[in-house]
Amino acid sequence: MLRTMVSPEIKRNRLSIETLTAAGEFTGYATLFGKVDLGKDRVVRGAFRQSLKRRSIKGARMLFQHDPCEPIGVWHEISEDAQGLYVRGRIIADTVKGAEVLSLMRAGAIDGLSIGFRTRKSRTDRKSGIRSILEADLWEISIVTFPMLPQARVRQVKFHRNPGSLSPQTRRQVATRLRRATRILAAT
Repeated sequence: MLRTMVSPEIKRNRLSIETLTAAGEFTGYATLFGKVDLGKDRVVRGAFRQSLKRRSIKGARMLFQHDPCEPIGVWHEISEDAQGLYVRGRIIADTVKGAEVLSLMRAGAIDGLSIGFRTRKSRTDRKSGIRSILEADLWEISIVTFPMLPQARVRQVKFHRNPGSLSPQTRRQVATRLRRATRILAAT
């Protein structure tokens, strides 16, 4: 059965942080091809080919928790390889939210990637119920708290910038948000 969907979808993937530097650069996979996620979906190789041609890197945003009001960085590369949807990007540490996300990543509190897309073509196996996503229009890739596909990982995160170079106001805002986030995490 071949079907076309028009509603936006979100797929979350786990990321693993190996190193952190102040520049906020990282690489990894936003999704892995052929893996069935917790929502019983499987993205097939080539699913993003047309979208990447149409939109290019600038057409897919880097967001925090899929919130369009929370852009946190820029993508330098988004491409399909044999393994999955490879990404290379940079979190903007000069913003309050960017600095907060970097701190949370360092602490291990945030460890997920998630793709926001619209399915163009898919096929569902009637027996297993697994949906294969054949073509998807990629809108954004977010750093998130809860991943959908645990196997997808960020390979490396780099930071080269001196965190002390943030403005005093930005440091105060970051400290306030981190205290709030720490209280929330401690309460759960």
